[in-house]
Amino acid sequence: MNYFKEIDGSLLFKRRKEIVEITPWGTGLRVRATQNHAFSGKNWALDTPLKTQGTIQIEDKRATITNGKITAVITVFGKISFYNQDGKLLLKEYYRSWDYGTENWEDLDQIVMVKMAARTYKSVGGDNYHTTVRFEAHPDEKIFGMGQYQHSYLNLKGCSLEMAQKNTQASVPFAISNLGYGFFWNNPAVGRATFGHNITEWDVESCREIQYWATAGDTPAEILENYTAVTGRPPMMPDYALGFWQCKLRYQTQEELLAVAREYYKRKIPVKVMVVDFFHWPQQGDWCYDKNYWPNPKKMAEELNEMGMKLMVSVWPTVDRASIHYQEMMERDLLVRCDRGIPVTMDCFGMEQFIDVTNPEAREYIWNICKENYRENGVELFWFDEAEPEFTHADFDIYRYYDGPALECANEYPVQYARAFYEGMQTEGVKKTINLIRCAWAGAAKYGALVWSGDVPSTFTQLRNQFTAGINMGLAGIPWWTADIGGFHGGNIHDPNFHELLMRWFQLGAFLPVMRLHGDRDPHDKKPLGFTGGGMCGSSADNEVWSCPPHVEEMMVKYIHIRDSLKDYIREAMAEAHEKGTPVIKALFYDFPHDTNCWENQDEYLFGHDLLVAPVMEANVRERKVYLPAGCDWADAYTGELYSGGAFYEVDAPLDKIPVFAKAGCGIRLK
Repeated sequence: MNYFKEIDGSLLFKRRKEIVEITPWGTGLRVRATQNHAFSGKNWALDTPLKTQGTIQIEDKRATITNGKITAVITVFGKISFYNQDGKLLLKEYYRSWDYGTENWEDLDQIVMVKMAARTYKSVGGDNYHTTVRFEAHPDEKIFGMGQYQHSYLNLKGCSLEMAQKNTQASVPFAISNLGYGFFWNNPAVGRATFGHNITEWDVESCREIQYWATAGDTPAEILENYTAVTGRPPMMPDYALGFWQCKLRYQTQEELLAVAREYYKRKIPVKVMVVDFFHWPQQGDWCYDKNYWPNPKKMAEELNEMGMKLMVSVWPTVDRASIHYQEMMERDLLVRCDRGIPVTMDCFGMEQFIDVTNPEAREYIWNICKENYRENGVELFWFDEAEPEFTHADFDIYRYYDGPALECANEYPVQYARAFYEGMQTEGVKKTINLIRCAWAGAAKYGALVWSGDVPSTFTQLRNQFTAGINMGLAGIPWWTADIGGFHGGNIHDPNFHELLMRWFQLGAFLPVMRLHGDRDPHDKKPLGFTGGGMCGSSADNEVWSCPPHVEEMMVKYIHIRDSLKDYIREAMAEAHEKGTPVIKALFYDFPHDTNCWENQDEYLFGHDLLVAPVMEANVRERKVYLPAGCDWADAYTGELYSGGAFYEVDAPLDKIPVFAKAGCGIRLK
């Protein structure tokens, strides 16, 4: 019996209830598998047609397909293994027992009484299945990427990760292995990825088909470039975004925001973006200013422009029942549905539903309103908060999108949210589009998504977690990333302990893709201004550089100027992100893959290619150990003192200084 066919450049396998298709895609292979009679037709993040020409060979008991440096071998039992161009095994599916794939008696170690197939399907109704894909685990493997999770593990081996979008958590399911491959789970269903010592497992609760993509490369850079070529790379970041952004929980009025901007301008502190945060509107879903508190936003934007500052405005995807747009959106089916219970997806100062941005009509609807009310009043960029979206109760089985049940597609929501405004800005002729967003999935980068890590608490533990989150986001193909400098919750501007944390976080922030001061500062001494609209929400303590003692302000101003002095250097890093998908901040092994110490390093990173940053992420630390990679010499970026690469050093880290080293000869000095 012939189980294999070549159809239109793809290798097709069919046995019993399952069909499997392996297709050359970009510089890798896309795998689809289902127990339905046909594939769904959904390309998800592989939405740019990049089907390429591979090489297929069919034999009696197996077939192979090669594209680029990766080869897949599939047997008559349906077992798939992946090899690189040198014949090295990279990844193979996990099967147990003779019945499920053991092909000869040399595989006796895999013959066990507990039968297990690599791909399993459990019906959950209709043509949807709870699916699981299993791979053999390698004991010495190191795995990176997968997006943003709030833990300190840069190497994800041994971790179990929820594939669901939540405040501070962004599932971007692309993993880079030190064995020389990249694996992208092209499935936005809610589920879990487990990188165990005994098994690697991808499990989702509801989908119509398994779909993933794999590639091979000689370096992490080659692997990531292969991946970003098929999922998309960011536009070129506009120059103004390279500087310092000023933000706080919320400025309550137009005059308050302008007073802050004028003070920065008076002090000659270069601020490039000023932010109007949430509840500046009459009702959620109105997507306009409350004129009681923001009487002339166009004039406000013009004054900011005269001071060299751009205006950013927060947009929530929530639509309150009292909104002027609610009834029309409900009648036109532009809101996320609730399959049971009352139609409410969030409870925040009222009962709201999220706009369903997976619906093209809804994307056009929200953009047209924001264009008229914000863009035409001088807004240069948008801030998409609540973009997971943040359901008050994350019971994904209740909700339904235009693209399908939430269990099947919820993780794509932030991509489509970013897409709505990216496409709108493109129609306005804006090529360098950038929008701040609180979540991401694969493909978000090409829509100008600048992801920040959400509402993290103001603690050193969380500072350490943001380091890990930022590096792994870059390795998952999201090179534009930042965090609230100082954390969001719990920082008291009168507390010396917070001052230390803020200083260390601010130093780190100067060497992130975007430098943005934000936070819900204590004490909460800004009371509500009224009982309706934009007046009903109070605000936090001040969050400007002069809000803390003079020694804190002095250090912060110093690093704002350092950031400003690095604009040409940062612009080069942004150009590489745009052209190749290269992370702006990257693990040491990205540039030094042959240095084993770089694969072990968990607390340093490269900012661009020439600067090594060694942040202090613990309280009361005034010196720290630094590893400088082999292959070049390094200089203290402040003093010029030379160090040999390939060695560990104890270096000073006074409270007002973050250790930074420059590649010898690059010409960078920080002053």
